Amino acid sequence: MPTNLPPDYFEVDKRFRQAQTVAEKIELLEEMISIVPKHKGTDHLRADLRRQLSKLKEEAQARKKTGGHQSSYQIDKEGAGQVLVIGPANAGKSALVGALTNAVPEISPAPYTTWKPQPGMMPVENIQVQLVDTPPIDREYVESALFDLIRHADLILLVVDLQADPLQGLEATLVQLEEQRIAPLQHRERYPENARMVCIPLIVLVNKCDDPSLDELYELCCALLEDDLTLLPVSASTGRNFDMLKRLVYDHLDVIRVYARPPGKEPDLERPFVLKRGSTVIQLAAKVHRDFYEHLKSARVWGSSAFEGQMVPREYVLKDGDIVELRI
Repeated sequence: MPTNLPPDYFEVDKRFRQAQTVAEKIELLEEMISIVPKHKGTDHLRADLRRQLSKLKEEAQARKKTGGHQSSYQIDKEGAGQVLVIGPANAGKSALVGALTNAVPEISPAPYTTWKPQPGMMPVENIQVQLVDTPPIDREYVESALFDLIRHADLILLVVDLQADPLQGLEATLVQLEEQRIAPLQHRERYPENARMVCIPLIVLVNKCDDPSLDELYELCCALLEDDLTLLPVSASTGRNFDMLKRLVYDHLDVIRVYARPPGKEPDLERPFVLKRGSTVIQLAAKVHRDFYEHLKSARVWGSSAFEGQMVPREYVLKDGDIVELRI
């Protein structure tokens, strides 16, 4: 029987999936339950929502008893975006994060060395991107909190081992993500709108492709995959294709770098403001300072999309590399 959910439900559901705190999730779940129509077609949905609500309330109560101790899976976002590095055991996730960032994860040839997420910052030209090393996604044991962390990521890097059945590792990980209602953004069209899937951009890193002698094996892997996912051969031990990886990460985060130019001075080209693609002058003003947002009188832009020093309105859409002068 169809559920016939009202549009308001999907709006609240979207906010629920973006919520960062348990209290906020509880409030939104209660709102969703109140919105769902009461008929036989929604019985299972309402029961599922009530189970989630009960679990969250138990978690909130447990936190009160332990003095509000923060879980190791609650990692504040930093830099231009939060990128989760996930995959099966022993694929080389920790080695990649260690090679790309300032983090020092424990690295071992033995599986299951990583037991909790560990963030590090990866430089991409003149910005920083947060990479988070994670425990293996394993059928036998994986904490549900890991999937909550993945749901809020800006991008997923799924790491598989070229020399240890990469397709099986990829498929097993994607299946477990789907069971948790998480899917690659590239697969969004496979699911109906009411499937309540969280779709996140995903890149597959085929690790341990250490030198050109393994390229033939990588090409065979790509031919057998028959999927539209983005794949990249990399090597944590040699740094192979790291520059291409950083470029792909930047492109998939869908952000732009914009430089502020104080009136009468040169812009600081070493410290850009990072905005989502499609952001406007007034959104930049809000990020620079509250005063600029509230009292902005004029703006001039230097860049590929404007004449040198062109006066632009508040709604002007900025491009990557633009230099902006704000006046109040």
